Amino acid sequence: MRLHRPDLLIVGCGDVGLRVLRLLGRRWRVLALTSQPARCAELRAAGALPLVADLDNAASLRRAAGLAPRVLHLAPPPAQGEADRRTAHLLQALARTGVVERLVYVSTSGVYGDAAGARFDETRTPRPATARGRRRVDAERRVRAFGRAAGASVCVLRVPGIYALDREGGDPRERVRRGTPVLAAVDDVYTNHIHADDLARACVAALLRGAPQRIYHASDDTELRMGDYFDLVADLHGLPRPPRLSRAEAAARLSPVQMSFLSESRRLDNRRLTHELGVRLRHPTVREGLLAR
Repeated sequence: MRLHRPDLLIVGCGDVGLRVLRLLGRRWRVLALTSQPARCAELRAAGALPLVADLDNAASLRRAAGLAPRVLHLAPPPAQGEADRRTAHLLQALARTGVVERLVYVSTSGVYGDAAGARFDETRTPRPATARGRRRVDAERRVRAFGRAAGASVCVLRVPGIYALDREGGDPRERVRRGTPVLAAVDDVYTNHIHADDLARACVAALLRGAPQRIYHASDDTELRMGDYFDLVADLHGLPRPPRLSRAEAAARLSPVQMSFLSESRRLDNRRLTHELGVRLRHPTVREGLLAR
């Protein structure tokens, strides 16, 4: 007799979602929501049932309601505004049937804004300094309110910089090869990281045993300043170290978005992830992750 497979809806099944699919194999029945019909063949090949819908079009999401009791929400907010209307549209669709029992939302550590290098846990109050961060805070508020209203177990993963040598747009060697400058040591900021494979494992752990209304830092154990991180990338892969600039010099050369990442310094405590959620990091520091093949 064939055992029943749990049903899961992945919203925003990009690189991390595909890694989640590889972890789940054929043990789960996974539906993957995508706004790009051209991706359907790729998603089928990865073992998912593709569902074409657009988070910017609330009417297109009606088919998503009632499909699965578990939801992994990986889709980013819109590029503009203070609110995440995409998440609002999704939650409105999911609320119609009352089927959802567990929802995991993947947010960002950018909700905290600048912490002047302080090390802290998930009890710190978010103080986002950018509209990008405020949209994430809005999404977190919406999913947690949905959980309370629907009686669903909702948890949030706050994620820092995602990297992997095989991740499109997330291979740190590309930035080093471009010669993008970093800050001089006196001006440098602490940055946090998670390997894409470890983030996928954190997503699965949260789907299985995340506590209701709980927030987790999905971050590794690394405590490095940004310039030291990219120096390590260069050293491990035989590349020239990036140039160092003062903050004033960087402001004159880099875009406002690039400077926003150089203006926030924090160190995330990940003990909830490793002790409470039970995630054993395969790449506990960036050194292991940068050498992984």
